[in-house]
Amino acid sequence: MLGNTKYITLEGAKTMMAAAEAEARKHNWNVAIAIVDAGAKLILFQKMDDTQAGGVNIAIGKATTAVNFKRPTKALEDMIAGGRSVFLAVEGITPVQGGLPIMVDGKLIGAVGVSGVRSPEDEQIAQAAIDTLTK
Repeated sequence: MLGNTKYITLEGAKTMMAAAEAEARKHNWNVAIAIVDAGAKLILFQKMDDTQAGGVNIAIGKATTAVNFKRPTKALEDMIAGGRSVFLAVEGITPVQGGLPIMVDGKLIGAVGVSGVRSPEDEQIAQAAIDTLTK
């Protein structure tokens, strides 16, 4: 029984994407933005003009990592920087700040990953997307 299971609709992802893009444009940042569901499957993706090609896979990787570990990718980056380099051996993770899980009522429903500018700025853009859920 699914009950009141929350999930990201396509329309919801479009609203989140618009907010992320607006945040990036406000600062003249060219980025790639990925929104994934709770199974780490891509719902929506966009690459702004003049974003470096490598940002595509990094944004998707950050979103996937945030879902798979149910935490911001910055937490994994900090663990590795703190000496837990064993996490570098985990296949398929992108332990770089800029991926945020989307939690609703304590449940993981997806994530946003951003790549293209400095990592704190990537996370700022991802947070702008998630903030649409509370408006």
